[in-house]
Amino acid sequence: MRVILIVFLATVLLLGGLGVYTAFCVRSIEQAHPPAGRFVEVSGGRLHLVELGPATAAPVVLLHGASGNLEDMRLALGARLAARHRVILVDRPGHGWSGRPGGSADASPARQAALIHEALQRIGIRRAVIVGHSWSGALATAYALAYPDAVSGLLLLAPVTHPWQGGVGWYNPILTTPVIGPLFARTLALPIGKLMTGPVVTSVFAPHKPPQGYAERTALELVLRPAEMIANAEDLMQLKAFVRAQAPSYDTIATPVTIITGDLDYVVSLQVHAEAIAGVLPRGRLIVLPGVGHMVHHVAADTVADAIAGLLKQDTKR
Repeated sequence: MRVILIVFLATVLLLGGLGVYTAFCVRSIEQAHPPAGRFVEVSGGRLHLVELGPATAAPVVLLHGASGNLEDMRLALGARLAARHRVILVDRPGHGWSGRPGGSADASPARQAALIHEALQRIGIRRAVIVGHSWSGALATAYALAYPDAVSGLLLLAPVTHPWQGGVGWYNPILTTPVIGPLFARTLALPIGKLMTGPVVTSVFAPHKPPQGYAERTALELVLRPAEMIANAEDLMQLKAFVRAQAPSYDTIATPVTIITGDLDYVVSLQVHAEAIAGVLPRGRLIVLPGVGHMVHHVAADTVADAIAGLLKQDTKR
């Protein structure tokens, strides 16, 4: 009995110490990476947006993938696109500095599309090219299905569009488990996440090297905050069921769609996703980049910029 009590007290002290450490780190991370744009009110909360380029230019909306925020898209494409376009970078609900007014319900790409559409309407964006990377392939297609008149073109970068074999990482089921998930997020998850950040960045950019200082320049550690970590896990855990239900509707997307992916993408399968959706889209175009992995927007930014220009040329409603 005494041994059990000692183990219990030691566990409480350890978790308490980890909780204090996590809280300290969260404060430091947020001070190092404050909001960079403006907040736009949406139903029940607000989203964080950054705007670049001329206000009168053709709008392009950039939607980041999982485990990140708008700074990833800004680093890869922001300055390049802002020379010719009005660029709107969005922190997806629950990520970066955006709120998550619906809680776990906002894990749905359709729900995120509704909130982002509301924010875009509020800042005067009636029609735009929607660009979605990875996880946001499901979001961008959900947006086009729900708001076809608001989309002048759709650009999918290494997109998730269909159900796949396998899971989404060992830690995401833990983070989405009641009681255990929040406890894990507030104690062990951040220290583990700090150790994993470097290897994860290296693997997601493979076979290329990440940009110098990528984690710092993209405020990547924001995802280690407990609330965002749980939101990210919810997004990933609910994604497969969502795309399984959404996929039969892709053949109704009438807007021009360009898909850009790499033939060495081992994060999101070319065959399962990009080739599958390209095969059913009425106006779909697939570009497969040889020797390129998952982060196509960083590795082939010129190709992305040219694809956006091509989509705008096809838009007859501008």
